[in-house]
Amino acid sequence: MKTIYNIAIDGPAGAGKSTIAREVARRLRFVYVDTGAMYRAIALYFSRKGMDLGDEKEISREVSRVEVSLAYDNGIQQVLLNGENVSSLIRTPQVGAAASVTSAYPAVREKLTQLQKELAKRENIIMDGRDIGTCVLPHADLKVYLTASAEVRAKRRYEELQEKGETADLASIEEEIKERDYRDMHREISPLTKAEDAVLVDTSSMTIEEVVECLMTLAEERGIRV
Repeated sequence: MKTIYNIAIDGPAGAGKSTIAREVARRLRFVYVDTGAMYRAIALYFSRKGMDLGDEKEISREVSRVEVSLAYDNGIQQVLLNGENVSSLIRTPQVGAAASVTSAYPAVREKLTQLQKELAKRENIIMDGRDIGTCVLPHADLKVYLTASAEVRAKRRYEELQEKGETADLASIEEEIKERDYRDMHREISPLTKAEDAVLVDTSSMTIEEVVECLMTLAEERGIRV
């Protein structure tokens, strides 16, 4: 019987979870699952409908109409919203803020968590998000809590927007990050928190390659190999 390995990476917005998880997945030849992208996709749907994101009852009724799935093109994850590839539309601060609100609702989490658990049973995966090690994959072979200071995360986001030619205010970005951290850590359902058996990795003063090497070492120590 094939041995299935699961790696869970949690942490706040802007800590580099997706970048790191994607590269570690490539080196291990694992499937990368960006759960944040799934929550962003479903939030995009609600936003497009002009729904009141603060109305949990309305959101919970509408969630049954939404289908979020993952596809892979040359190993790169594509996020499909009711069959539409929305991968390029879900990375705006607005969609991120909307996702932070709607992801707290039990009906939304239940719908996406089930899909994530099913994926983890079938494939060697690396999954990142806010509650992977604590709720989605509590028995993961390796759990990592990836973080960085709000100042560093804001600077990274600011530079990313600058490279895209978009105007941005560093102070505003940092404030948005702090507000999102508070919401994610204090929500009633599946709050962002470090699992007791997760390894804390602070990336504030680390390069991407250093973080990747750190996770590769942790994986090898736990017998997770290519």
